[in-house]
Amino acid sequence: MVGSYTLNDGNTIPKIGLGTWQSSEKDAYSAVLCAVECGYRHIDTAYVYENENGVGKAIKQCGADRRELYITTKLPSEIKTFKGAKEYLHRSLDALGLDYLDLYLIHAPWPWSDVGSDCTAGNIEAWNAMAEMRDEGLIKSIGVSNFGTGDIESLVKATGITPAVNQIRFYIGNTQEPLSAYCREKGILIEAYSPFATGKILDNGKISAIAEKLGVTVTKLCLAYCLQRGTLPLPKSVTPERIRANLDAELTIPADDMEVLNGISGLFPRPYRS
Repeated sequence: MVGSYTLNDGNTIPKIGLGTWQSSEKDAYSAVLCAVECGYRHIDTAYVYENENGVGKAIKQCGADRRELYITTKLPSEIKTFKGAKEYLHRSLDALGLDYLDLYLIHAPWPWSDVGSDCTAGNIEAWNAMAEMRDEGLIKSIGVSNFGTGDIESLVKATGITPAVNQIRFYIGNTQEPLSAYCREKGILIEAYSPFATGKILDNGKISAIAEKLGVTVTKLCLAYCLQRGTLPLPKSVTPERIRANLDAELTIPADDMEVLNGISGLFPRPYRS
């Protein structure tokens, strides 16, 4: 196993999770069953992925004790009311067949149909609802996704509650340094989605050369890089061999190679996913 991080609320979270973005309900079901069998205990989904039923079915059938599993899902980005946040949390719990979530995230600070719009008031409403549901025992930890520093500051200023997690794109060549530094300073764990840049990174010559030098695959290097930077990678695959391989990220990247990797910039800067 890859160990765990301790969040700023005292809860622990496994250091690698299975991502399920762009997985159909059927594929998510099969992938989660395979992942749990391989040793994963952390599964990441979202309401808008439309696969929570498949994830939930696999959770029920995988044979693992619920207390051993770490399940994350997300509030749809367009839901920006107190009442809506509560309603959609219960929708997700019903779909997943769970009594509680380990982590619930606001999927984005604005609707995907209106990226960049100011939804500060709505985010505060949703955040207050999530905090209340956490206090009720329906959620263990609360966090955000795709939030910038200003978005986070607005939540903290209004509520006094710092997110436990910010799930953002983070991979070699695109590490959002100012935001990453801010999250580290505030004790907010970065979850690195698309750690392989949705596969585009695998053909990069500089990265491939370092992987070859170290005798590892590019995917293993990418995951180890995320871990060495103190982030939590969420590799996505529906292929059993790759699911299994992505759990093996035990590698210490030498300082000189880390310097080269940290110096790579501007790779595939498309900022967000839905």
